Amino acid sequence: MKRSRWSGYQSILAGDIEAYVTAKRALGRRFDQEESGLRLLDRFLVQQRIRGRHQITSALLERFLLSRPRRSPRSYNELLGHIRRLLKWLMIHRELRSLPRLPRPRRRTGTRFPFIFDRVSAKRLLEQAAALEDSDNARNRGPTYRVIFALLYGLGLRVSELCQLEYRDIDFDRHLLCIRRGKFGKKRLVPFGPRVAAALAEHVQRNDHQFGTPLPESPVFSFDGRKPINRHSINRVFRDLVCVLDLPRPPGVGFPRTHDLRHSCAVGALLRWYRSGIDPSTRLLHLSTFLGHVDVSSTAVYLTMTPELLREANLRFERFTKQAVGSCP
Repeated sequence: MKRSRWSGYQSILAGDIEAYVTAKRALGRRFDQEESGLRLLDRFLVQQRIRGRHQITSALLERFLLSRPRRSPRSYNELLGHIRRLLKWLMIHRELRSLPRLPRPRRRTGTRFPFIFDRVSAKRLLEQAAALEDSDNARNRGPTYRVIFALLYGLGLRVSELCQLEYRDIDFDRHLLCIRRGKFGKKRLVPFGPRVAAALAEHVQRNDHQFGTPLPESPVFSFDGRKPINRHSINRVFRDLVCVLDLPRPPGVGFPRTHDLRHSCAVGALLRWYRSGIDPSTRLLHLSTFLGHVDVSSTAVYLTMTPELLREANLRFERFTKQAVGSCP
């Protein structure tokens, strides 16, 4: 079934939603996911033939939320949050007389622990990626995906950030990547080491040979030299590779996702600090900046306790207690 193309907001709230989205983007936010949810609401209001704001009741909004096939509590709660924030904005700007009562968020019935790739499992993933065969529409498929997963694991990039990388974003002289369109529209610089530099240089040389000299705004990761590789394609290839690898999973750990490479990058940084004798608490702000987080609390979500990390923390505590006991009179 072919999807109908979106032709703008059409409901009684069309102008209000457009003004709301414009106001949020003026603050530097991308607001893509939120706008997607608001488009669904707009279409629902049109389908229900809502002609006045007084018809936007609690019962109507509950019907809208239940009409969406969102099985996971997280997905349902995100859509609920988009609608709630829009209604509050309309109240503040006196576009609604009263705030309709919305359902409570759904309770999340379990915590999914990310799969943390250590060096061995990450190496296996990269080797498996390098062995991918070319397809009719994708030459150098294996080497390209090897570099993609190496950057996601080594630099902790988001998949969307990697897809949007352009040639002008790579500074080989200073060993820096410029992330222009990070989450919430934030921009940051990401340093990289000699191994990543060599992998990127080899990838760029391969592209130059295949597509010719690129423009500054050309995508770094592309199979035709014009369009960037889609993030869904990257996620699908990652899932297929992980199925082939059949990596052992500890109890309570979910099936590996591409985003888990970002988690693994953060945990790997902590491990290196522990083993180098560095106090991780003094470096968390650096890690937060590196990952593009607003504050350290956002980074803490990525710091999953693994057996290796727990062992290093215990060793540090033992050294501390020995020093403390030895200094007692």
